[in-house]
Amino acid sequence: MSQAPIDAQAPKKIGVIIGSTRPNRIGPQVAALVKSVLEESASDKTLTASPILSLIDIASFNLPPFDESILPAMVPAQAQFAHEHSKLWSAEIGKYDAYVFVTAEWNFGLPGSTKNAIDYLYNAWIGKPVMIVSYGIMGGKSASESLQKTLNGMHLHVVDTRPSMTFPDPDPAQHNMSPGLLGAMGGKLIDPVAEKWRTESKDELLKAYGELQAKLV
Repeated sequence: MSQAPIDAQAPKKIGVIIGSTRPNRIGPQVAALVKSVLEESASDKTLTASPILSLIDIASFNLPPFDESILPAMVPAQAQFAHEHSKLWSAEIGKYDAYVFVTAEWNFGLPGSTKNAIDYLYNAWIGKPVMIVSYGIMGGKSASESLQKTLNGMHLHVVDTRPSMTFPDPDPAQHNMSPGLLGAMGGKLIDPVAEKWRTESKDELLKAYGELQAKLV
């Protein structure tokens, strides 16, 4: 009797991508919060093992504006990347079966660093499932919509539920400034905001995560 391939029973690997690369940022803290909520959930019963979630920090790859002379879609069948940063980024993304993008919103859109990192690659993540989580003054919904359009266009499978987390207690008289936003400007996700997001976004995060796991089967 033949045996299934070794990796058929292995847990799926999901990369939780930190989109923001600014020096003062809360992206790593938000991504860690999202990761912890997802890890607390039960695995989809159709999977043989609970997925393994790992943080991926775009900032750590020091990607300049795309500087390869070839098109990403040519790699690896027709050409290879010339620069080490491209090779390392491609190798990291290629490790995973699915992704969770955690994105901020800058000026009503997707951070340029996130879009640049996406544009570096094509075959490394084409056809894979992806979940989008956004945060910001208005929940980062414009960034989420932009990211959804980009990833769908690149033939990733974006789940329908896209959680968005809004800084509470905005002051309209002060350009929607809030204690949480002030903290974020200094690179700190303050405890009241973290707890509010963890509690109030949990159901939507788990719904999206369930949709993501269903696409891994």
